[in-house]
Amino acid sequence: MRIGLVTGEYPPDQGGIGDFTRELGRALAALGHEVHVLTSELRIANCETRNHETRNTVIVHRSIHRWGWRCWREILHLDDALRFDILNVQYQAAAYRMHPAINLLPWYLRWRVSPLSHFPTRIGGGRGGAGRDRRRGVVVTFHDLKVPYLFPKAGSLRWQAVLMLARWADGVIVTNREDELRIANCELRIANLVRIPIGSNIALCLPDGYDRDTWRMRWGLKPGDLLLGYFGFLNERKGGEDLIETLATLVARGLPAHLLLIGGRAGTSDPTNQAYAERVDCLIAERGLAARVHRTGFVPPAEVSASLAAVDVCVLPYRDGVSLRHGSLHACLAHGRPIVTTHPVVETPELRDGENMLLMPAQDVEALADGVTRLWTDSAARQRLEQGAAALAREFTWERIAERTLTFYRRLTA
Repeated sequence: MRIGLVTGEYPPDQGGIGDFTRELGRALAALGHEVHVLTSELRIANCETRNHETRNTVIVHRSIHRWGWRCWREILHLDDALRFDILNVQYQAAAYRMHPAINLLPWYLRWRVSPLSHFPTRIGGGRGGAGRDRRRGVVVTFHDLKVPYLFPKAGSLRWQAVLMLARWADGVIVTNREDELRIANCELRIANLVRIPIGSNIALCLPDGYDRDTWRMRWGLKPGDLLLGYFGFLNERKGGEDLIETLATLVARGLPAHLLLIGGRAGTSDPTNQAYAERVDCLIAERGLAARVHRTGFVPPAEVSASLAAVDVCVLPYRDGVSLRHGSLHACLAHGRPIVTTHPVVETPELRDGENMLLMPAQDVEALADGVTRLWTDSAARQRLEQGAAALAREFTWERIAERTLTFYRRLTA
């Protein structure tokens, strides 16, 4: 099968959607399929990359100048040339600079095959050509359901743009239970809807000669110190300020607590992350925690893995509840870390309080601090969560994810 994966970001861009696409592409290629990634021109200055990834033969086409209306022509040019069996759009509004062109791409692809069967007028984009006499399957993977920007006071039309993306696709993949319920309960009644969770973008792969105590010493930690860990970008939904307040509460209780922020500060796609990171910096200074908050910055995967292995407890204070959509959660699971996080907003049977993580009320700093304290003082509870996290992570390997994705592709193209 020849598969095209469309993504608004791709490594070395910093962002979860790009990392997901890379891992999925490699896993699909390892199963014997031809995989092409259609993505943006590089945004990072002085960074070299190759169009052809030697690992598992993923071919990367950095041909999209901007994710406006002209992106249709660039995508269709590759589609005509390569004749994809499946074109899978990886959707997260911020990765496409909040522009609605990607939301209308599946509609336009259908129009291009049979112009008279849909809207009577042409909106824009390329010419007919070789692709008009055939029909490839178009799949959309929703990594979240955030709406694009249309124009000031667009209101409900922004949600309609998301529904357009789902409506005109041949198949829809969601990564978590809450998005599945929202799509399933909308007025579209989508027949080809499947939930396929994501996996960890960071494999457990420690550097040669790794020593945990030595690694912790680089941040000036003593053997008896408590090191909290957080992986990923900080934003309001992920509870960045709650994370800092939890650290402040633990310090006020007399615990030798420190916090390690693992990974890049703001990412490539979403400019709002940078503004929020500055708010967090101000809170750190206000609470007098500058000497207790440490940062790795954007580092290679092996250093991320080593840093995750070095922490005592991972704290993920999602304000909208823990969800299997979060790559940061999967990375902590894959490294067998004890996790303190917040209750999911919908029932998620895989997440079991006291077995593979501790679940606390959202935006309740005292409860988060209580959970951390419990794990710090109860080694048996901490070990139980470590084992539970590692066991849960085995349900989300990239091979399994790729196999389930291929089964869905085949169902649509049979």
